[in-house]
Amino acid sequence: MSDQIPTPAPSTASAKPRSGWLAKTAVILALGLGLVGAGAVATTSFSQGFGFGPGPGFGPGPGHWRGGPFGGGFDPARAEERADRMIRHISVEVDATAEQQEKLRTIVKNAVKDMIPMREKLFSARQEARSLLLAQNIDRTAVEKLRTDRLAVADALSKRFTQALVDAAEVLNPDQRHKLEELLPPGG
Repeated sequence: MSDQIPTPAPSTASAKPRSGWLAKTAVILALGLGLVGAGAVATTSFSQGFGFGPGPGFGPGPGHWRGGPFGGGFDPARAEERADRMIRHISVEVDATAEQQEKLRTIVKNAVKDMIPMREKLFSARQEARSLLLAQNIDRTAVEKLRTDRLAVADALSKRFTQALVDAAEVLNPDQRHKLEELLPPGG
């Protein structure tokens, strides 16, 4: 007899190489962080002008590109002008009649006028949220109320935007809507 202790053969189930596991995890993590970063930039870009930095200004440093290349914040009159310019451009691209163009301009002008106060409510709530979260004692009830109020405003904003889109789509005929589809980026 021998004094050797038999050693068990390695299990094939636990000995599977985990090749690529770390690389796959890193790619998924990088993709997730990239999407979060893109979402943060996009929401800032769409909500407050060009979006980088904490304040108005042009050039390197705080506020770079906030509110456009020439500084300044959101201007409701400028928003209406930009919306009107967009409608004129789209009207040319889809060969809209003068009557259709006027209807589209009215729809968009009214929608912008309705949505600007909603936008202002959402942004004024930012300061309130900041105050609530930086207070000596956190008031969970007030934070929750602010959250639900902001969701209600965001929902109203979304409904008004959707209503304007549907109203505008009804002004255009199917051929014009098809031309409009060709102007949109793929998948969106």
